[in-house]
Amino acid sequence: MKRNPVLQPLSREHHTALTLANACARAAQAGDAAMLSQACQRAIRALAIELEPHFRIEEQQLLPLLKSPDTQALVQRTLTDHEQLRGLLTGLQQNDVEALNSFGKYLYAHVRFEERELFPVIESLL
Repeated sequence: MKRNPVLQPLSREHHTALTLANACARAAQAGDAAMLSQACQRAIRALAIELEPHFRIEEQQLLPLLKSPDTQALVQRTLTDHEQLRGLLTGLQQNDVEALNSFGKYLYAHVRFEERELFPVIESLL
């Protein structure tokens, strides 16, 4: 699907996020301590360097476009997802397998939500 040029960089970042989500889920299921630690460190770095700036762009530039009452559920879901992902940081820092598994699952679901639901609505407004 061809994205509006404004959303294309974010969609490209979503591809990277899906790769990370899958790697986290695989590492959480592997039962290997070294793999778990490496995946947690990768997720922590990605959260700080890639995801947090991505979240801020969405929160500060895109979500304000959604002003109608009909779009508030999309805004709330986006903000809730971002907070859920941020909230897993402590568990990731402790190499917690459940936090890593949840991070992978939440990140995957969040990217799919944005690509399938949020971005099409935002494109209609651009």
